[in-house]
Amino acid sequence: MFITRFAPSPTGRLHMGHAFSALFAESLAIRERGKFLLRIEDIDKNRCRKEYTEGIYEDLEWLGIRWDSEVLIQSTRFDEYKNSINILREMEVLYPCFCSRKKIEAEQSNVGLAPHGSMQPKYSGNCRYIGPEERENRIAKREPHSWRLDCGKALSITGQLQWVDRAAGTINVEPSILGDVIISRKDIETSYHLAVTLDDAYQGVSLVSRGKDLMESTHVHRLLQCLLDLPVPQWYHHKLIKDSKGKRFSKREGSLTLKEMRDSGISAEYLRRELGF
Repeated sequence: MFITRFAPSPTGRLHMGHAFSALFAESLAIRERGKFLLRIEDIDKNRCRKEYTEGIYEDLEWLGIRWDSEVLIQSTRFDEYKNSINILREMEVLYPCFCSRKKIEAEQSNVGLAPHGSMQPKYSGNCRYIGPEERENRIAKREPHSWRLDCGKALSITGQLQWVDRAAGTINVEPSILGDVIISRKDIETSYHLAVTLDDAYQGVSLVSRGKDLMESTHVHRLLQCLLDLPVPQWYHHKLIKDSKGKRFSKREGSLTLKEMRDSGISAEYLRRELGF
């Protein structure tokens, strides 16, 4: 069965970029006579809001998008995430990281590598070299820490991997592009990388469609799939639509929301035509 999905986070109202991504995934499912699923990625307890989840349903229904099967809510699956974290720890491909985000950004700034455009700064790997005794002592003292993936060690276990993108073709996995990413955050005991990989497998997604801005993350996701013995889908990283100033639509930039467009009198039919659907 051909299955695609749209997986927004309820941290704000949807905008034009979300509309394009949702319509793109739905169109793939229609073309292949498959299923289109909806998943709510609400693992960030501090930023996600119930009213934004309701807004997602409202906006998608306004666009005329219909999804198959029950909506999957990520926050109901923390037990599954924890189980996989334990498996990865037993494989010794995770290590505790005691660094703060502020410290990591300061280190990068000092060497001229301040983050730009990415969701997280690339980590230097400092805590990877902490000895087991010091790690255990600091954890025993309840020092706050996340768990990072030792991508070099993980790749030495899996061997060279590849993944297939429908637009870009076959790509060799290079997880070092993002460095040792966080697999379990200090505050929520999972991460985007782990949750999305597990949930795509759980839902049987055969084609993961999403924006090109997430293409680098796929290197990590393919590695996790191999480590956790998960099925391997194909990917389709689509273009990012931009506003009249050439900036991509984003919540951070305060882009006009679908609700604001709807309230101003813009019709769903007009918006679909503008987006090519």
